Amino acid sequence: MPAASRPCAPPAPHPLRDYALLADGRRGALLDPDGVLGWLCAPRWDSDAVLSSLIGGPGWFGLTPTGTYVPGGRYEDGGLVHRSRWVTRGGVVECREALARPAEPHRVVLLRRVLAVDGPAELDVSLHLAAGFGTAPATGPERDAAGRWTLRTGPLHARLTGLPEARPERCGGLHAVLRVAPGASYDLVLELADRPLREAPPDPDRAWAATGAAWAADVPPLDELAGLPGRRDARHAHAVLTGLTGPDGGTVAAATTSLPERAEQGRNYDYRYVWIRDQAYIGQAVAARGPHPLLAGSARFVTARLLTDGPRLAPAYTVDGGPVPDLRRLELPGYPGGFDVAGNRVNRQFQLDGFGESLLLLAAAARHDQLDADGHRAARVAVEAIAARYREADSGIWEIHPDHWTHSRLTCAAGLRAAADALRRPDWLPLAERLTAAALTDSLHSGGRWQRSPTDPAVDAALLLPALRGAVPPRARPSRATLAAVLADLADDHHCYRFRHAPGPLAEAEGAFLLCGFLVSLSHLAQGNLPEALRWYERNRAACGPPGLYAEEYDIAQRQLRGNLPQAFVHALLLETATRLAPAL
Repeated sequence: MPAASRPCAPPAPHPLRDYALLADGRRGALLDPDGVLGWLCAPRWDSDAVLSSLIGGPGWFGLTPTGTYVPGGRYEDGGLVHRSRWVTRGGVVECREALARPAEPHRVVLLRRVLAVDGPAELDVSLHLAAGFGTAPATGPERDAAGRWTLRTGPLHARLTGLPEARPERCGGLHAVLRVAPGASYDLVLELADRPLREAPPDPDRAWAATGAAWAADVPPLDELAGLPGRRDARHAHAVLTGLTGPDGGTVAAATTSLPERAEQGRNYDYRYVWIRDQAYIGQAVAARGPHPLLAGSARFVTARLLTDGPRLAPAYTVDGGPVPDLRRLELPGYPGGFDVAGNRVNRQFQLDGFGESLLLLAAAARHDQLDADGHRAARVAVEAIAARYREADSGIWEIHPDHWTHSRLTCAAGLRAAADALRRPDWLPLAERLTAAALTDSLHSGGRWQRSPTDPAVDAALLLPALRGAVPPRARPSRATLAAVLADLADDHHCYRFRHAPGPLAEAEGAFLLCGFLVSLSHLAQGNLPEALRWYERNRAACGPPGLYAEEYDIAQRQLRGNLPQAFVHALLLETATRLAPAL
């Protein structure tokens, strides 16, 4: 018997590649192919989850055909409005689903419109709310004279409109069987707020119209990519980044926490925060095409952090610029193969390359006339911080043990060069030369390539970035030798790993890193090898499931996504790679 027909039974998780994302910039939900929403934090990204069945919690909102069906679905082009689709024995049923936009800070509005496309529709509806990662089951529920249900769960007030015939279950949820006549549609609206819901529920038609208009305004058509394979995927990546970006310009690294990178290996992280490095990747990806609010917002967010924290810039922040909370374990079973955590130890790290990435971002904004006076001041702060701290060991791009990472120093050199040019500050170039010269002295391998640090001679795919960002010319010997070494030591079937954790097969340590695959594509392009650039782009573009979302890692053997979903920086690099490849074609 499917979980949907057992109202109190939590639904089983799916492989990550099956999940779609609904997002409105302030929070996001994950939707599986059975029509079950098993993940939502409210009212903001880093709030405790109210739907958490994805990681073993007791909260979910299911809308699933009652009989046998084959699932499918797609996104409407240019946004995160998803159409679930089920072919049943009685016909075809669709459900149009979205988080309403423009988003409100204190209220989440979830829209679900059932469409009986061919024949009648019959669906099980099961709503189980449990705030605090499942520690606060819903109380109530109560039905008003208009047939609307109101519930409380922890600090949240909830209201469900459109299901007056639902019945309360002994486990605290609501259940109903929804029947829709052939050719008809039916709306359900769920609201969640951190204050009493005193206003009238949204009108579904108006909410759908406003949501569609918001997506149309924010996601460009990218017509200039028409001749490139995957234009639709690049546009979808733009929509994903838009959905993950809050009103202050910060983009969360992912919508989720605790989805394991490797089963039973302890690599479970909370990525519902804004990384400075990722913010720079996103801004530069958008800047490759031209000015856009995502670029301006990224620059605005990083500017504010630099002006507030100066040389003590943290690697990551909450969406409103606050400190990332300390790591804590959650008492939940977890996604299979993992365990659940909230918070992140990154709040205790120093990452030097964040200053260089900030300068690269601010320079990109300046080139497109999207950098204000505060941004110029922030650039000066970043330069002063590099000058003061570049001799310190840092945790680096991969957030491991402190060392004098070559990538960190060269990224700072790239940022200094870019900012010196865009902001007309030639006096910043000597510091860039000093950093580059130091790396040439202590971190150039005998084989002519960059090595990870003065004391670590290994190959690292992150060392492709300095040449792409202008620290050194992309066709200089160290750049060419580094790409050759990455291909020889870290590549497998046009996928790329970060570095070797230990001797033996690469796949025994972790999955291929999709960010690195797109870096290889860009490196081939920069070195004049268009066919290989296209091969790498196409191979890594395909490493997703039907909803077109990318996680951090890709298990090549099992063709599965690993880690939190969706990973913003992978979508950013896909977008940048597509944008830079198109003119070359």
